[in-house]
Amino acid sequence: MEDIIIRMVNIVKSFPGVQANRGVNLEVRRGEIHCLLGENGAGKTVLMSILYGLYKPDAGEIYYNGEKVEIRNPKDAINRRIGMVHQHFMLVPTITVAENIILGQYPSWKVLNDMPAVYEKIEKLSKDFDLDVDPSALVQDLSVGEQQRVEILKALYHGADLLILDEPTAVLTPQESEHLLGFLRQLADRGLTIVFITHKLEEVMQVSDRVTILRDGKAIATLNTKDTNPRELARLMVGRDVLMDLKKKEGQPGNVVFSVRNLRVTDERGLLAVKGVSLEVREREIVGIAGVSGNGQSELALALAGLIDCEFDEITLNSTPITKKDFARLNHMGMAHIPEDRQKMGLILPFSVSENFIAETYRDEPFSKRGFLQFRTINDYSKSLVEKFSIRCGDVEEEIANLSGGNQQKVVVARELDRRPKFLLVNQPTRGIDIGATEFVRQQILAERDAGAAILLISTDLEEIFALSDRILVMFEGKIMGEVPPDYSLIEQVGLMMAGKSAVHA
Repeated sequence: MEDIIIRMVNIVKSFPGVQANRGVNLEVRRGEIHCLLGENGAGKTVLMSILYGLYKPDAGEIYYNGEKVEIRNPKDAINRRIGMVHQHFMLVPTITVAENIILGQYPSWKVLNDMPAVYEKIEKLSKDFDLDVDPSALVQDLSVGEQQRVEILKALYHGADLLILDEPTAVLTPQESEHLLGFLRQLADRGLTIVFITHKLEEVMQVSDRVTILRDGKAIATLNTKDTNPRELARLMVGRDVLMDLKKKEGQPGNVVFSVRNLRVTDERGLLAVKGVSLEVREREIVGIAGVSGNGQSELALALAGLIDCEFDEITLNSTPITKKDFARLNHMGMAHIPEDRQKMGLILPFSVSENFIAETYRDEPFSKRGFLQFRTINDYSKSLVEKFSIRCGDVEEEIANLSGGNQQKVVVARELDRRPKFLLVNQPTRGIDIGATEFVRQQILAERDAGAAILLISTDLEEIFALSDRILVMFEGKIMGEVPPDYSLIEQVGLMMAGKSAVHA
């Protein structure tokens, strides 16, 4: 019999209006990388949150190393040598790496006396596992990739035998993702057991030994990775054949809808993040901006959306010059914005689904008349968007924080696209969402282009940039390095430009 480290039997967990886990069975073998694959809302994170003690199951049993256990809280899990790295990191930004790693684990008197030993142990682990983490650094000064290494180091520090990672590459650049996957393979080779929550098929195929697919709260199948393929996994995830390659019509660019000349943006550190960027976007055209995260794309998007201060020589929208005073009413001038961080900038999490749908238009008719909200109209409108955009929620009055990441993203996309914008600014439209939602969102963006919109697409996902764009601009250290057509034979050239090297012409 295989050496089973975890066995979860008939796990059931419900929340108001949603049954997250419906009798899930899962077995994880010691020393393997086991992927939990499924769409957002399939129940993956809830299942692992039960194993980590964040939730208590309504029914079912957990066996750890053959022994039936009750894991009441995360401290129980840590004591059983189970660690978890969450999609949204659980770090305190204003204290050091070392302080984050031992936070809440020991009495204060012991911490004060043992800090030299803590630093020594962290430095040794960092060196042993090639994690390159400075224990004295403030977390707020670290990049996203470095913060994730701190989370992994925290689990290793507390002696984890089983490490759960929830969508670990959702916030990483392609290079950081590649490094992380290689590192996980090294950990497994050293005997650590890893459960890897993801919806990315290429990651499953690259790193896992076995994969369990969850759909609608149920475990559909467990497969040896070497015996399956991306198309079969996609079908099991979604319950139907998935269009792996988008059918994109040839673009028919028309008149210039949006243009900017010599845009300069200073970041929060006072450094110039966008250095004289000029570009234009035409109707029925998608202009993609490729680049490694942190090269000014975020500041570019926020500046164009009027959310941070900037300097420029000229901005025009629909042939109308835009001044800084106009930024507050861009969405009334034919512009829509899908931000890169749906939770921080796209949604109001304590509000309901319907309230988020009308967050920008609640003062306008037909949602408001003589200063009074028209609740029946709002409700009917919200239900129509939920149906049109295939949004999974219990009710339109449900708090949007309860929805999965993919369904939250669909709410943002539905709200922005339903206004039929002339110019659409899209930043990381499919970051952190599953293959089904990704397929849907990309199809909606293409449909909007075909309907006449001018679209500026910013993404660190090169596959997405090439699949959707009519023209590709490459950004490095705040500057546009050059322009290429969406020809897959030019990926190497784009990669060089992303690293700051000039385009090489044959």
